[in-house]
Amino acid sequence: MEELRKLLESKVSVYNQPSFIVDDPVSIPHRFSRKQDIEISGFFAAVLAWGQRKTIINKCTELMQWMDNSPYDFMLHHEENDLKPFLNFKHRTFNDLDTLYFIDFFSRFYKEHDSLEEAFTSGWNEEDNIMEKLLAGFHDYFFRLPHAPQRTRKHIATPVRKAACKRINMFLRWMVRKDSGGVDFGIWKKIRPYQLICPCDLHVDRVARRLGLIRRKQTDWLTAMELTKNLRLLDAEDPVKYDFALFGMGVMEKYG
Repeated sequence: MEELRKLLESKVSVYNQPSFIVDDPVSIPHRFSRKQDIEISGFFAAVLAWGQRKTIINKCTELMQWMDNSPYDFMLHHEENDLKPFLNFKHRTFNDLDTLYFIDFFSRFYKEHDSLEEAFTSGWNEEDNIMEKLLAGFHDYFFRLPHAPQRTRKHIATPVRKAACKRINMFLRWMVRKDSGGVDFGIWKKIRPYQLICPCDLHVDRVARRLGLIRRKQTDWLTAMELTKNLRLLDAEDPVKYDFALFGMGVMEKYG
């Protein structure tokens, strides 16, 4: 375990730095300084984060341009005519209907709340330390509006459906973690870094299996929990920092 820890720590040092930002979807929220702009742009970037990273960044850039590169102001002040460009938006299976519901949710939410963290932690007791409850609660909160499209629900994963929840866990990493690397923002304080679950995407999954951090055959919520449990043996306070190492080794080094 000590050799593994040293290996992963060295890889964290390589990839957890500003140069990582440029070609990653996290570059989208890094264009902003206001907390709400970071939250909104980051949420879109995380949810749309599948496929080639260049395409993801281009699609998110398109969305931000339609919001006049001020997503928070757009959510609070847009008019119906301002929504017309979004009728043409599509990324993979995420379409105009999904986009318009996301905008509607954010528009209603930010007129009553200061931070999206409140949507995640509503009804969640930090002492429970159960991320499954937090993620399931957010899913229900996000789709609580009576006109929420059924098809849009698939774009927000929940442990209730046994999903690994890789994109939403990635978003939480961005919002919660903060260190000298400069990649993650650390603008949320109710959720703590030690509570996070490691995003378990294709690359992370492959490398983690090669290193013996995952033994479960399928990739689902229990797999993400298994991986995180083992990463906590390496660093109990900040296990998800190793996402940088596993992802970097998988994408940049083709390890595994």
